[in-house]
Formats: sequence, C-alpha cells, structure tokens
Amino acid sequence: MRHGRPQFHYLAGGSITTEPRINERIRVPEVRLVGPNGEQVGIVRIDDALRLASEADLDLVEVAPTARPPVAKLMDYGKFKYETAQKARESRRNQTHTVIKEMKLRPKIDAHDYETKKGHVVRFLRSGDKVKITIMFRGREQHRPELGFRLLQRLAEDVEELGFVESTPRQDGRNMTMVIGPHRKKAEARAEVRAERAAQVAERNAEREAVRADRAPASTTVKPRKRSDNVDPDTDV
Repeated sequence: MRHGRPQFHYLAGGSITTEPRINERIRVPEVRLVGPNGEQVGIVRIDDALRLASEADLDLVEVAPTARPPVAKLMDYGKFKYETAQKARESRRNQTHTVIKEMKLRPKIDAHDYETKKGHVVRFLRSGDKVKITIMFRGREQHRPELGFRLLQRLAEDVEELGFVESTPRQDGRNMTMVIGPHRKKAEARAEVRAERAAQVAERNAEREAVRADRAPASTTVKPRKRSDNVDPDTDV
C-alpha cells in the first residue's frame, strides 16, 4: 500500500535521517526498476515506475540512490520497515558483549592462594569471558620478570582445556599482563548454564514427586460381607 510522503526527521545541524526516499520523494528522471519479487524490470521513467507502483498498490522505494541511474524497488514499505525492525531487535537480543575479567597475582603467591585465583579464572572461562591476568611486582621483584613469566605460563597450562593465550605476557612497568580467551563463545556458555539449571529443576521436581508418592496412604479395599450359612435367609440382618 502506498504511504505518500515519508516522514523525514530533521536533526540538529540540519542533517536528516537516512530513511530511503519513496514514491514522489524520488526526484530523478528515471530509475532502474526492480519488481516486488526481485525481478529486473529495467530502466524506466520515474512517472512509469510510480504508475506501476500505484497499480500494484505498492510503494516505490529508492534502494540504491548512488547508482546511475538510481535503483528503485516495488515493495510494501510499511511491511519492509516492520520486518527490518524485527530483525534488528533479534540481532541485538542475540548479540553477546565481550567481558574481560581481571585477576591479580603476586610473583611469590602461595599454593593455596594460587588455587583460589585459578578457580576464579576457571569460572570466568567457563562463563565465556576473557580473563586478564596481572602479575604485580614490588621492590626487587621487578628485576626478576622470569618469576612472573613462569607463573603466567603455569596458569595458562592449568586452564588450557578451557582457554587459550590470546595476548602473550608482556611487561608494563611494575606489572606483567596476559590475556586468556575462552574456547567457547559466551552464547554457548549461557546455553549450557541454562541447560544445567533446567536439568536441576527437573531433578528436584522428580524428587518431590517421589516423596509425595511415598507419603500417600495405601488404598484399602473393602471386601463385601458374606451372608453366613447358618443365618436364616428370611431373617433381616
């Protein structure tokens, strides 16, 4: 359906939105016309293109204004805008933002603290996040960068099943840094977490049903009373 003149919104500085020109807003003598199903109609006068759009109850939309001549297509512009907006929302919904976590260690970290820090790195990588490892040197430790390098190398080897070294160790003043990236994408990690939660919920529901079944009283059947053989059949019982 034709929608007449499009709504152009003027912004500060005299600029306008980048919506395509449609129908009478297309002020060129001729266009390369594309049909509603993608078929090539050819180069036609703008008046003929507008007439074809009106006869088909469609819009004439300029899809390639910089071409010579400009390319215009017959389409339902309202439906096109709606579908484009839907695709954009779906794309934003599926978009994953890269998150970089940071973990700081000392060159002479003890075994217990190292295992704790490594546990955090493992958790971050399983969640699909990158991890920036920072070794902080103090005093004379700055003259022994090999301590930090060996510690970073050890950590990278300990978590190699979950991540890879994306940025090799480098010295930056009193610190030495390294970035470990996850093998799995953020979306995959989230999907696995959701699947694990769903499995846990299903398991808890099954346990509750089992408990209810155990607590339910056993059904008893009442046997019909038999008439005694020594009772007179004509006597009311």
